[in-house]
Amino acid sequence: MGRAVTVATCALNQWALDFQGNLERIVRSIDIAKSRGARYRLGPELEICGYGCSDHYYESDTLLHSFQVLAKLLESPATQDIICDVGMPVLHRNVRYSCRVIFLNKKILLIRPKISLANAGNYRELRWFTPWNKARHVEEYFLPRMIQEVTGQETVPFGDAVLATRDTCLGAEICEELWAPNSPHIEMGLDGVEIFTNSSGSHHVLQKAHTRVDLVNAATAKSGGIYILANQKGCDGDRLYYDGCAMISVNGETVAQGSQFSLDDVEVLVATLDLEDVRSYRAEISSRNLAASKVNPYPRVKVDFALSCSDDVAVPTCVPVQWRHHSPEEEISLGPACWLWDYLRRSKQAGFLLPLSGGVDSSATACIVYSMCHQVCLAVKNGNADVLADVRRIVNDEAYVPEDPRELCKRIFTTCYMASENSSQDTRNRAKLLAEQIGSYHINLNIDAAVKAIVGIFITVTGRTPCFSVYGGSSRENLALQNVQARIRMVLAYLFAQLTLWARGMPGGLLVLGSTNADESLRGYLTKYDCSSADINPIGGISKTDLKNFTQYCIENFQLTALRSIISAPPTPELEPLVDGHVAQIDEVDMGMTYAELSIYGKLRKIAKAGPYSMFCKLINMWKEICTPREVASKVKHFFRIYSMNRHKMTTLTPFYHAENYSPDDNRFDLRPFLYNTSWSWQFRCIDREVSKLEKKEGISLDAEVD
Repeated sequence: MGRAVTVATCALNQWALDFQGNLERIVRSIDIAKSRGARYRLGPELEICGYGCSDHYYESDTLLHSFQVLAKLLESPATQDIICDVGMPVLHRNVRYSCRVIFLNKKILLIRPKISLANAGNYRELRWFTPWNKARHVEEYFLPRMIQEVTGQETVPFGDAVLATRDTCLGAEICEELWAPNSPHIEMGLDGVEIFTNSSGSHHVLQKAHTRVDLVNAATAKSGGIYILANQKGCDGDRLYYDGCAMISVNGETVAQGSQFSLDDVEVLVATLDLEDVRSYRAEISSRNLAASKVNPYPRVKVDFALSCSDDVAVPTCVPVQWRHHSPEEEISLGPACWLWDYLRRSKQAGFLLPLSGGVDSSATACIVYSMCHQVCLAVKNGNADVLADVRRIVNDEAYVPEDPRELCKRIFTTCYMASENSSQDTRNRAKLLAEQIGSYHINLNIDAAVKAIVGIFITVTGRTPCFSVYGGSSRENLALQNVQARIRMVLAYLFAQLTLWARGMPGGLLVLGSTNADESLRGYLTKYDCSSADINPIGGISKTDLKNFTQYCIENFQLTALRSIISAPPTPELEPLVDGHVAQIDEVDMGMTYAELSIYGKLRKIAKAGPYSMFCKLINMWKEICTPREVASKVKHFFRIYSMNRHKMTTLTPFYHAENYSPDDNRFDLRPFLYNTSWSWQFRCIDREVSKLEKKEGISLDAEVD
């Protein structure tokens, strides 16, 4: 009868400009799809060149090499007798488009350009591409000669069209188009398209998967259909981690779910689905059918091929499944760990070095590395040959098989406690105990000699001796002496990263890990060029609150009991002198705000797009039970003064894993000036006027109550 169609989607760990590797992963995914009976295979957005090429899209080389890979795919025996849908940039009439190239048996069926471009947050697609603005319009595209020689075609359809096979109709969406308010699947569905495809380059943000899954299911819940989503996975060369989650949905229900975090470079999802389920679902929706009778039809590209077979009555079809979402703590454990693994293996370094202070942030970073080692051991146990080959190269042992995360940590992870005269025995012990429990190679050292040498140069040159404030020094002296300690730690971190393995008789160097969180970066509570300056930072986009919850998760799931005392201790940089052998310097006192308040400021500033005045207006209601309007005004002013004074630090911040939508990343997500007028005179006057009005009104109401 021809009603059961078998389709495949995938999540591929593509790498920007790695044309050879990208080709191999695409071919592997097609091979797997065919071996499981699929007649259609969908891949991620721009999978041939890799999504994150950025300004390399301007280069003709990127277009050339993409077509060279396409030619290899067209010629490959793997692509025969299956409709292949791949992504690449295409130049049409001197305009560059992000496209799907859909082909079958060495013939290109359609080149479908992207209609809605992602241009917010981390996305800059309008910088490199132009949206296709000609709805339901198709033009001739003249193929490059290298493709003509393979296909025998001179021109192919280019534009907004759908594919009509012998048994059904397919329409393509590309990433952002699913998220747009006027998604193409709406009109395509009314025009009889039964299978919608979406090739995505969607990156991870904590709990974003919920929204993505809801959008996919909602796309077919109203008027029926099959929705297939492919996504990139892994780190393809920058701050983002693409989190897979390939999925297939029918009539608003998920029938196949891919993993969100894994070390598999190629993951293929195959499902057999009944077209009659779509048709019967639509048949009883009167409003849908009335709208369909008036729809403007799409151009159809006829394809002499079927996704089903004629004798399929006994073929079993997929049934709905319950999507399992990860908790935020699980996402922190898995996402940054997978990102670190990609960065480590692709940078061809021998491991990581982390300055481990015994506080929550550096300890959370250490736990993410331990989680990475856990994922590597699990992948090898499950037969992942790619991971095994990578880990053997990293540890320089061709016979090595990782089985114990602690033992792997010992080989690739060095932690270093850098004590000074201001460090407490408590933090030293906490760092040492955590290092023992995760298995890292741990170093204890003292930086006092280096600090005294640096300060000694200043004393010799100026004849002045700076002092900490507890010894009568000014705030400038106090801050400078703290910064010297912090910056010396950065210098020593890089020295030990370069030479520790050499001293141990082992080859290679180590990547330095930073451990500044999103809240401290926003506030500027860090020393420029201290241990926040590193090669990469897995927690830089994560809030302090989420990191504390994550460390609790590690206690329960990894049995890292050393974290209990770390969580319970008040956060401190330990840069000022101890008092009676105990820490006197506390983060929240230094900052003049709590981490909880800082997280709220960050969300209002970035997500709610609030300046000083709008933030004040929102907080007087949020905090009306705990603060007077004048107190709220004081807090808001303090935050914006300090934030604007320290914004320059964001320009040198270590590249970090993007995880929060209020990230202060100055690279491309949070674009702001770094030289502010820190008085905010106009804005603060507006706040003051509102405070006066509110206090006057409150005074009148109080008088009325007294009367």
